[in-house]
Amino acid sequence: MPAIGTEPLSEKRMWGLTPIDQLICRIDFRKARYEGEFTPPSNRLTIQYPSWLGGMNWGSISVAENLGYMIVNDTRVAIWNRMIPRKAYDEAGVKRGGHEGNAPQAGTPWGIEMGRFLSPLGIPCQEPPYGTISAIDLATRKVAWSMPLGTTEDTGPLGIATHLPMPIGMTTRGGPITTSTGLVFIAASQDFYIRASDVRTGDELWKGRLPVGAEATPMTYISPKTGRQFMVISAGGNSATTKKGDYVVAYALPQ
Repeated sequence: MPAIGTEPLSEKRMWGLTPIDQLICRIDFRKARYEGEFTPPSNRLTIQYPSWLGGMNWGSISVAENLGYMIVNDTRVAIWNRMIPRKAYDEAGVKRGGHEGNAPQAGTPWGIEMGRFLSPLGIPCQEPPYGTISAIDLATRKVAWSMPLGTTEDTGPLGIATHLPMPIGMTTRGGPITTSTGLVFIAASQDFYIRASDVRTGDELWKGRLPVGAEATPMTYISPKTGRQFMVISAGGNSATTKKGDYVVAYALPQ
């Protein structure tokens, strides 16, 4: 099966909204330790890519069995980490622990600092896309199509929304579903949309605006009473914005 989103990082791939932004990212990359995807952590600042934000670890995949396609979404954001000797870590009282923060690793000789490998403007240092959706032809085991997923409409530098729907591809959290007629439904991105695409070509056929982001996988069902098909998504907000909610949104074709 093909690898998706695993092209090694390089200084040439460092990117920025401004020349200074790019320069700082290139300098930081040159100073860091990076030997490819299996670079082990050490007491020197080390880059990990793919990172614990992705590849394809959010939302699983969907297989359109009758059409012979597997649909996958992925995330492409590097992280940095650095191992700190136990005594120094404890004495420094390193904070920001949690799902994406530092880890004390109690009972071992080391704690670890870590974070996303970002530019001064808070944008991933490597070139976009930062998230894609792809289809694998299961007969040939080759990528049939792949494209960026999501826009910058609801996010931007320093956490300020650009309101510009630039389709550069944003990190994805939540998976796709497929239908027997050849549709792919997915939200998962950092803008507030759920989209329907053609499973054979990737062409976007429809999108619906959500009240907040949806880091979830949609579901679909047919009402046993009316025979009408519904598609439902839980929208609670995403990690890229401060806009949160508690919504369950349902869609259906007109009666």
